[in-house]
Amino acid sequence: MKIENKTLLITGGTGSFGHAVLNRFLQTNHFSEIRIFSRDEKKQDDMRNQLKSDKLKFYIGDVRDYNSVERAMRGVDYVFHAAALKQVPSCEFFPLEATKTNVFGTQNVIDAAGVNKVKKVICLSTDKAAYPINAMGISKALMEKVAVAASRNLTNTTVCLTRYGNVMASRGSVIPLFLKQIQEGNLITITDPKMTRFLMSLDEAVQLVLFAFENGNPGDLFVNKAPAGTIGDLAQALKELCKADTEIKIIGTRHGEKLYETLCTREEMVKAEDMGDFYRIPADNRDLNYAQYFSEGEKDVSVIEDYHSHNTVQQDVEGMKQLLSKLPLIRKEVFGEEVAQMPG
Repeated sequence: MKIENKTLLITGGTGSFGHAVLNRFLQTNHFSEIRIFSRDEKKQDDMRNQLKSDKLKFYIGDVRDYNSVERAMRGVDYVFHAAALKQVPSCEFFPLEATKTNVFGTQNVIDAAGVNKVKKVICLSTDKAAYPINAMGISKALMEKVAVAASRNLTNTTVCLTRYGNVMASRGSVIPLFLKQIQEGNLITITDPKMTRFLMSLDEAVQLVLFAFENGNPGDLFVNKAPAGTIGDLAQALKELCKADTEIKIIGTRHGEKLYETLCTREEMVKAEDMGDFYRIPADNRDLNYAQYFSEGEKDVSVIEDYHSHNTVQQDVEGMKQLLSKLPLIRKEVFGEEVAQMPG
């Protein structure tokens, strides 16, 4: 796909994903204008002062408010929709707020994109949307359904999705928490050392979105293949990198927490297309002929396995140390390097 001198809008663009996208595109001629849409004027001002780029335009607004989204969408060619409520505990306590942002907010973004004939919208989802057990995952699963449903009816705008696991060292994740506990001499608190999680860098998350950007058809869902490891090994790897003998305390699984994370359900794996480093799951484009839902079965579903963090490639402690050593947070806090930190 040849992209040159286009206009990009990033919702929730002041977060770590937005910074990573800007790091990728500000010095290229793909986009002559990149719009940052978010609620937080402080983060926008920080980004404006940090990057000092004439390409950047800032829009205060909320995806819950259609009018503010629609105004920011005028003249836009492409949209990366990253705005979301994504902290599991806060969504658990305020599920309606998660629904307003993650579900209705996504519908507003897609509606505004359709009205303004935006070429393509990439909606960012999470592994917690596959077999969801918490409010954040449920709201993101419904967000995916909203996006796929809208993709069927838009003629000028392509809507597709990406789904990825926890980004290492992102805001609210365990790596900054474990590091802080080690540095302060406190116990490392682990819910379950056998719990597994996908190990994915921010750059890999951006690469997944860019792959969807270039290859996505209406309603497509893209998932990247990622290694995983146990939380116990992750804590041990951090201890060894920090040369610390910090004790570990097992505190038990938190409410809404899974033993492992699923990136593709077995129902999705039946129709998934292997694209090398990624899976492409095409949209379910059955119409309202209900016999196709209730009378016609899918015989392979019962024999195909989900793609999850227990059955993907597993990293041991040494493998995790190598992955952790590449993270800006670790390079700065553990190795003392001068590294530009991306906001969470």
